[in-house]
Parts: sequence; C-alpha cells; structure tokens
Amino acid sequence: MNTVYVDGVYIGKAKNLGHGLLTDIDKQEVARRLWLWPQGLGSDEHGDPRFHTGPERALHHYPAEHYAWWRQRYPQLDWRAPGFGENLSTHGLDEHQVCLGDMFRWGGALLQISQPRSPCYRLSHRWGVPNLPQQAQDSGRCGWFYRVLKPGFVSADEPFELIQRSYPGLTVAWALRTFYREPLEHAGLKKLVDCPALSSRWRDIAIKRMRTGQVEDWTARLLGLPLEGLRA
Repeated sequence: MNTVYVDGVYIGKAKNLGHGLLTDIDKQEVARRLWLWPQGLGSDEHGDPRFHTGPERALHHYPAEHYAWWRQRYPQLDWRAPGFGENLSTHGLDEHQVCLGDMFRWGGALLQISQPRSPCYRLSHRWGVPNLPQQAQDSGRCGWFYRVLKPGFVSADEPFELIQRSYPGLTVAWALRTFYREPLEHAGLKKLVDCPALSSRWRDIAIKRMRTGQVEDWTARLLGLPLEGLRA
C-alpha cells in the first residue's frame, strides 16, 4: 500500500438550512489533537444522527484525490476538502485500495472500515449541484466510514497506517458497485451479508433485498424530503 499522507482533520457544528433541515457538511480544519471516541471525533456534530453518526459511522474519510475529478466536471466551483463533509482527508488511499474490515492505527486510536458512505442530498445543498449525490454514487467517489476499536488522541501530524487486512477481495469500490450498480445480484449480496466487518445497516439491507427481490427507494436520501433531517 502507498504511503498515506493526512492532509487535514475536520469537525463542525450542525447548521439549520431552514424548513427543519439540519446539516453537518460545513466543517472546519483543526490543527490541534482531538480525542477520537466511539461516537465520533472531538466535538463534531451531526445533522441527522440516524445516518451520520453512531459506533459504525464514527469517522468519515474522503480521498483528497477525488477533488481533481470534480474540478474537471465543474471547473467553476472551488472543490477542496472538506467539501464532502469529511472528517479526514488524505492522499494515498481511495476506494480501490481499501477493504471492508481494514484496520488502521492513527495516533493513539485504532480504526476499522465499517461501510462505504451513502451520499445524500446535503451535498446538493452544499455545492448547488442538484444531482451531485447521484453522481458521487454512480462514480464510486463516496469515501467510507470507520468504527473506533480503540479510542485515542489523533491529529494531522500522526501516521495513518494499515495494520490488518482480513477481507482482501472486498474493496470499498467493489462494495459500492455491488450495492448500487448491481443491487439485486445474489452472489454479491451474499458476500456483503457474510462479511462480519460490514455495518449491520448495510448487511440488513442486503438481507432484505435477497428475501424480497426488491431494492429500497433511494429518493429521500438522494433528493431529500421536506422534513428530512428534522431533529426530534
């Protein structure tokens, strides 16, 4: 695996978009050490805790390399981290180079890849591009989430190192392609279900697809609903 360079670490506060919509996508770079705990990074807030936090989505990693691709498509926009709401931006890793269940040591913390990110309509609000979530999903430029196996202090100055790979055939790129581009292909769904490192949410969805032969409606996630993101 290539040497991984941490470019930036980001946290933010949830903001109101109006009509009850909350977003956490606007984050700010933090130079100091932060405590990474099982629910997230430092004081980072989440617009919709149902989908953007919790033990299996504690930290969002987005490859810095992807922004060059977005700049080619939309050169009028100032594409740069943390434009996808990521907590961690790096050079040296992308969805084709990491696998479900990969374990990384970062500073004093131990992380494990739990699932790819499912892009949502908040990206459209952030960039003013109506179909941006669909483009991210179709291109596989989504990033991924970690669960925290061991909490600890982290910073941009700390090494980010792969220490264990248990599922070398199950790259994040493969999981995204299977989940979104071949959503009813039985063999792929079976591999997702049988991977214990994959988040329970993704495994449950795969099980339901296998049982019903139907794909869940993605409209609310990709386009948003009037009360989507309303804090209870």
